[in-house]
Amino acid sequence: MATLKDLKVRIASVKSTQKITRAKQMVAAAKLRRAQAAAESARPYAERLEAVVASLGAKVGDSSTAPRLLAGTGRDHVHLLVVMAADRGLCGAFNANIVKAARQHAEALAADGRTVKFLVVGRKARAGLLRQFGKQIAHYHDTSVVRHIGFVQAEEVATEIMALYDAGQFDVATLFFSKFRSALVQTPTSQQIIPVPIAEGAGGDSAVVEYEPDEEAILAELLPRNLKVQVFKGLLENMAGEQGASMTAMDNATRNAGDIIKRLTIEYNRSRQAAITKELIEIISGAEAL
Repeated sequence: MATLKDLKVRIASVKSTQKITRAKQMVAAAKLRRAQAAAESARPYAERLEAVVASLGAKVGDSSTAPRLLAGTGRDHVHLLVVMAADRGLCGAFNANIVKAARQHAEALAADGRTVKFLVVGRKARAGLLRQFGKQIAHYHDTSVVRHIGFVQAEEVATEIMALYDAGQFDVATLFFSKFRSALVQTPTSQQIIPVPIAEGAGGDSAVVEYEPDEEAILAELLPRNLKVQVFKGLLENMAGEQGASMTAMDNATRNAGDIIKRLTIEYNRSRQAAITKELIEIISGAEAL
């Protein structure tokens, strides 16, 4: 049974932890507003650019002059999984869910006889994949030293992906990130970025449109930009999702700490009352013996 001193020390320790989790919750809530605004502002542009590229790609079709980012290599043997997660923990299952989605996709590809490589962004993504897929991690981008994620980091990642593609290191690239829906809900999402998927009916517009320059020349300019924008969107979605998950996790931790403090305080008061009662009984018994 814990002594009064042990209970007192433990109560003080839990109170200190509660102060930390409450402060972390307030910081995450402040960062969430800015991150959410950035993610929601980037979505319309990224989605519209993707639709434009899909529409132009459908018009080009399987033309021999189609850019490689659209046409692909003609093979489906080597897959590059671009996994983006946070650099810090204390955000519940946010990082684990992204890594789990990427791991399941990689296992399914391996079961079909495909070769899988990884390009990871963020320390938690690397840590989550290192044990099972350590030898397959081709590149790692450490963003822990970056104070505010911006388009510069997206350009670096996209440039690395294009360099690997031009060198023939993979055939298909898939992006993994967590789409922000609310502070309580972040959905692990996968998106094929190379070759750009063309939805059925994307080029079915009956209107006759003449492009100057032609579609291939426009796509040659748009496809690299689209890749950078999609990576940037994923980074922004992750940043908002991380802060939302962190705020929720720290709120739960603060509440749990409060419950533990109440339980320990009750136990402390009961033990103290029992000690006082015992002392009174001893005093009364001694007085009666005299």
